[in-house]
Amino acid sequence: MPETTYAKERRSSRVFTRLAVHATGKNTDGRKFNEKGQTIVINAHGGLIYLQQALALGAEVVLANPATEEEQECRVVYVGDTSDRGTRVGVEFLSPSPHFWGVEFAQQDWLTSTAPSSSAN
Repeated sequence: MPETTYAKERRSSRVFTRLAVHATGKNTDGRKFNEKGQTIVINAHGGLIYLQQALALGAEVVLANPATEEEQECRVVYVGDTSDRGTRVGVEFLSPSPHFWGVEFAQQDWLTSTAPSSSAN
């Protein structure tokens, strides 16, 4: 499926950035973990992060952002490939938290129109 199709389905714009994040939860073995990770992509509803732990879809994880000193409960919605940086894990916030990352996101309707406006500003 082309990227443009995915963009139309997203609830908020994405920002490709590396931010430190702290994750706690239980891995696939049921053992508690506490580790530092790094973001790949963030948005107002969650993000894609590198983690070393093996996590199952639906697992609950608590993320802490050291920059904003906020914590957010999340659900694992994607488990991707593994590299030397860790496994790509997609998480969504259980409750809205648009300021968790400390980044302002563009409004979704800004991305829907590619044609120039005919009205004067």
